[in-house]
Amino acid sequence: MNSKKTIINFCPTGMVPTKLETPHIPISPSEIIEQTHEAYEIGITIAHLHARDLHGTPTYRKSVYQEIFEGVRKHCPDLIICGSSSGRNFPELHKRSEVIELQPDMCSLTLSSLNFQHQASTNSPDTILGLASKMKEYGVVPELECFDLGMINYGKYLIKKNLIEGPFYWNLLFGNIAGMQASFSHIGAALQDIPSDHFTSLAGLGENQLVVNGASIAMGHGVRVGLEDNIWFDQKGGKLATNKNLLLRVHEIMSLHSKQLFSPKELGELGFYNRKK
Repeated sequence: MNSKKTIINFCPTGMVPTKLETPHIPISPSEIIEQTHEAYEIGITIAHLHARDLHGTPTYRKSVYQEIFEGVRKHCPDLIICGSSSGRNFPELHKRSEVIELQPDMCSLTLSSLNFQHQASTNSPDTILGLASKMKEYGVVPELECFDLGMINYGKYLIKKNLIEGPFYWNLLFGNIAGMQASFSHIGAALQDIPSDHFTSLAGLGENQLVVNGASIAMGHGVRVGLEDNIWFDQKGGKLATNKNLLLRVHEIMSLHSKQLFSPKELGELGFYNRKK
């Protein structure tokens, strides 16, 4: 959906960056809560949250997610919370779906298997359907994650079969080695495949984050921004980023294009708050 207002999807942690790579990555629940609160004060719409265990390793444990969600809700009461159901480290459906039982407003739903540079993420049709079914049961809106055009096609197939329900929000990721690249031809082809009344945010991975953020804001779409996707502030990799300075840069770009923030409350009231709480 093209809009004068920009959805900002804040992704502070992810599953890959470590403290050895950057001291700025939030790992513990308290760090994630604090940085999400700081981002909320600057201005974000959605928080896309991953959990880590005491050793900094990605975890699916509901107890860890619960601590994070409760802390974020305490300080950011109207923020749209999106939990991760990624299977990058744990493909089993029962593990990946634990977070759904906490009834976040949204939860990620990657729409096919894919390869990263050094790792595969397996998302079988049965797993995707299982996650989608559980999200519907718990009133959670799927965040439709797509790394290539086939994933977009599969998402539209699920919509056609009424296996997922609106409102619809697409998270399109560009720059992965085995997926769509951060070129205008790939971005244009992807956006052309999304129904015009659906909400869409674009993400650029690594050095592509700034390019994709700028293009998406200029075109009237949302952005995904944070250390999950990119730990560097400059494209040459000479200056480590923080979640704060990446977010402030997005707001600067929005200001240049006379765009306002799509507030959490505005988006939530369009059906993105959990419907069964």
